[in-house]
Amino acid sequence: MKNTSYDFENPLSGRQSSPEVIAESLRQAIIGGQLVPGESLRQENLAQHFCVSRIPVREALRQLESERWIIFHPNRGARVSWLSAAEVREIYEIRASLEVTALRLAAPHHTPQSLRQAGAILRASQSERDRSLYVQRNREFHLALYAPAGRERLIAMIDSLHSQGERYLRLKLDMSPYKRRSDDEHRQILEALRTGEIERAVQILEPHLLQTGEMLASYLAPQLVAKLPASGRARGKRKSASAAGG
Repeated sequence: MKNTSYDFENPLSGRQSSPEVIAESLRQAIIGGQLVPGESLRQENLAQHFCVSRIPVREALRQLESERWIIFHPNRGARVSWLSAAEVREIYEIRASLEVTALRLAAPHHTPQSLRQAGAILRASQSERDRSLYVQRNREFHLALYAPAGRERLIAMIDSLHSQGERYLRLKLDMSPYKRRSDDEHRQILEALRTGEIERAVQILEPHLLQTGEMLASYLAPQLVAKLPASGRARGKRKSASAAGG
């Protein structure tokens, strides 16, 4: 059945159309779960939703395709990409590498004011109950740690990876013990920076990210296998057994 309406806001209402605004609206709808993995994104329906022609919608979808938020299928159009255990693991592996570099560069340039700002963001994230706002505060805290590095391209790359990982990060909010451990590690990183222990901060940050990626990948893997047809599940089990033996 064709979907003729979408359950998320139109940010272009009363504004000039923009592919960037449309793309960001779709990103947030995917992150928030209003657009689910595998859901069809028909250009004519989106154009109607945003009250624009298909041209800015097409440009927005191409942008999202390049960022791997959606996939174009021949003769079937665009669909929201599926969650992937391999993808989340890779996202956090890259994040760990880049953020360790950013933290080392930023640490000598932190000031009492910048550390107070990071601390305020951390306290806000710890008390936040809204999932969307928690994810946003988590992102703001990490970026506050690296901002004094003054490396715009590096920070932009890290910010992009945070965006790509947001719909995965929401999964950890269903795991209260992990969230408490994550918040505690954030406090330890900030305290190490306050006392000038840069390598200690790095030694907490790197496994903090790598373990998050592994935890989310492990959480996702059995769920994804369960969604496969019987033949696919058999192949998946054989592949897992082979990998364990290697």
